[in-house]
Amino acid sequence: MTGNPVPTSTQQFILGEGLRWDGRREELLGVDILAGQIYRGHIDHDGAVSLIRDYWVPGTVGALAPIDANDGWLLAAGRGFVLLRPDGLLCPLAQVAPAGTRMNDGACDPQGRFWAGTLADDFRPGGGALYRYDQKGHTQVVLSDLTISNGLGWSPDGSIMYLADSGPRTVHAFRFNGDSGTISNGRVLITMTEEVGAPDGLTVDAGGDLWVAIYGGGRVHRYSPQGVLREVLSVPGAQCTSCAFAGPELNRLYVTTATEGWSDEQRSAEPAAGLVYRFDTDATGRPADPFRPDPKWWTAATS
Repeated sequence: MTGNPVPTSTQQFILGEGLRWDGRREELLGVDILAGQIYRGHIDHDGAVSLIRDYWVPGTVGALAPIDANDGWLLAAGRGFVLLRPDGLLCPLAQVAPAGTRMNDGACDPQGRFWAGTLADDFRPGGGALYRYDQKGHTQVVLSDLTISNGLGWSPDGSIMYLADSGPRTVHAFRFNGDSGTISNGRVLITMTEEVGAPDGLTVDAGGDLWVAIYGGGRVHRYSPQGVLREVLSVPGAQCTSCAFAGPELNRLYVTTATEGWSDEQRSAEPAAGLVYRFDTDATGRPADPFRPDPKWWTAATS
């Protein structure tokens, strides 16, 4: 079973999201989408998170991924993909999303392609899409007609890809071909009622269970690979946005929350909202898969 939530931050994020465990440096990564903030954290022996450094980008930043054989990070930011160097310099790589939309959550598949979704600025149904950015910098729209493309994850054997669409409150499962980077046989694995909330960020543990942050529900749901609800974790913040296993043992679940659309007065009245929380669990997670660029293309694109 899972323990009680423990706050690990003091900053009230506007839209905290995108938690990832960067195995290269053993750091917890995260973003504040609307503030354009990226942060790196060190996890102490007791699970507390101390800030190493944060970075800022113009506009929004939806997600980030470590990069294989590189010290930087690949961002899904604004309307495209950007390299963030450790010194804070930004190298734009591709602008792909149409005007009136922005990049949202994203993650790398086991082979090193970066997948990232979008949503429309007005949240209109069908205004979002899912993009695949491959190892040679080629971009393809894999899914369209989404609303709020959100959490992504893969089964431990890499045969299934999961995708949350927060608009219709569904989590999809697709057959995944790692060689070609294609999906097929899509089906709705999980559907949530409006009273429960909407699926947001998610992670898949080493045993194959899905841990899904529930926006508007103040909770994280743990599901079996078959979509059966196994556990509910209560979080002190209704806008629960993402989760990731982190730390040396990868058995602590870190959860972001948000205060999206709130006034300063509301944030002061609800000091527990917008923080990052952790849970001690009986599960073991996995580090974030890195982006694995083709060296020749990468050198030319980033020099």
